[in-house]
Amino acid sequence: MEGPSAPGPLLIACALGIEHAALRRGLGRPGTVTGTEDIRLLRSGMGPQAARRALTGALDGESVPGGTAVLATGFCAGLAPGMRPGDLVVADETRGPEGRVPCTGAELLAAALTGLAPSRTVHTGPLAGTDHVVRGSERGSLHATGALAADMESAATLATAAAGTARRPVAAVRVVVDAPGHELIRIGTLRGGISAFRVLRGVLPAFLEWHRSLLLPWR
Repeated sequence: MEGPSAPGPLLIACALGIEHAALRRGLGRPGTVTGTEDIRLLRSGMGPQAARRALTGALDGESVPGGTAVLATGFCAGLAPGMRPGDLVVADETRGPEGRVPCTGAELLAAALTGLAPSRTVHTGPLAGTDHVVRGSERGSLHATGALAADMESAATLATAAAGTARRPVAAVRVVVDAPGHELIRIGTLRGGISAFRVLRGVLPAFLEWHRSLLLPWR
């Protein structure tokens, strides 16, 4: 069966103002977005409940059910030893209270990010959803479940996007801001110019490559 003549809209969801600012700057770069694409940025606010509410509102009343692709992004806590701030995590699934949500085109996203940022390490694997900032020994406990990274919004965002009968493409890409041996004391220190902001600002072309790939058959 032939696919649509163009992919549906792409909704890129993040939680924090600093994440939204990085993405906005990325969208403003020359050549990043073509005039034929419908790209929307959504700042949900922090935490799973805020993510669910914001995404439900953003998708409410869309003209083509299941037509909007959803990509959750922003910063995360790395769980695996050896991870460093500025590493990228591409979820092959998210895990949260609502269960596991498989992601669409994780391999393509990882390849696009590797080509775009060859100096950065790109990890692919499960992304755990929490309702609080992960600290100390909790990293090891979450990593023991197989998760590579954790954040508060991705699992809730993708579970909300995948709810119901619509087959909707979903993905999650996160930038590591702290990791074992590199624990972040407070989010405000990001404003000092940490590398994660620059990485997030530069990943939009990979997101758009993923979005365009939705013209092809996907599962």
